[in-house]
Amino acid sequence: MLLKLKQVNLSLLIGMGILFSIFLLGLFAPWIAPHDPLAVNLAARLHSPSWTYPFGTDHLGRCILSRIIHGIRISATSAFIIMFLTLLISIPIALLSGYIRGRSDHMMRRIIDSTLAIPDIVLTIGIVGLLGPGLINMIFAIVVVRWANSVRFIRSLVVKICQEDYIFSARMAGNSHYRILIRYVLPQIAMPILIYSALDLGKIVLNIAGLSFLGLGSQPPTPEWGAMLNDAKDYFQISPYVMIFPGLAIVLFVSACQLVSEKLEKYESAVGREI
Repeated sequence: MLLKLKQVNLSLLIGMGILFSIFLLGLFAPWIAPHDPLAVNLAARLHSPSWTYPFGTDHLGRCILSRIIHGIRISATSAFIIMFLTLLISIPIALLSGYIRGRSDHMMRRIIDSTLAIPDIVLTIGIVGLLGPGLINMIFAIVVVRWANSVRFIRSLVVKICQEDYIFSARMAGNSHYRILIRYVLPQIAMPILIYSALDLGKIVLNIAGLSFLGLGSQPPTPEWGAMLNDAKDYFQISPYVMIFPGLAIVLFVSACQLVSEKLEKYESAVGREI
């Protein structure tokens, strides 16, 4: 068991190290990026990877590595904002719905079912299409769509916890509903929410990249991974690295999120069995 915990911890540290390194690159992008991500140099367009341009240049002669590093600020930061806003909305609703139950819970479940009846990407595209393309509108649309998934997941955790004997004991002891939710329910669902959020962060980055690829997210010349793929699609056959490197950045981030989520879940299970 200890060996398994060590293996889980090592994999977890690797995943968190990758994510931490990516965010550090984004934080210090102006000092780390070798070139200005917006600087156009037509004389150097579609250059292959070299010492001057480690990842090559795009169709306008812009440094791909510099644009990927600066793109972290758009893709990763937007994903964190979306996840934070989603949890800020979902946790209070799920706590009240799963704890109080009754007619309000029934109405909330009907609303959630209606929202989830439409595929996420279709509903997101429809909202962005109505509001107009742009980063702010994209963030709003993704939050509007993703809150239902979060509420359903967190509500199921709350319902399960509220059936435990110690919750009934807390009620019999005269604790207020607020105290029970904050002291007894919320701490018990914190780790599952963290695991869910780590996995969801990768999905959000994929959504951001997909919408930007369709021209509904960040607009040119803003460096963003999905928008970079959209700009590069016409040049893939003659300069495949123009699409490969932004695609690898997305794969690396999403894989790290999935690794962290998976190992956190295994760690929680292993610790639970130890206890």
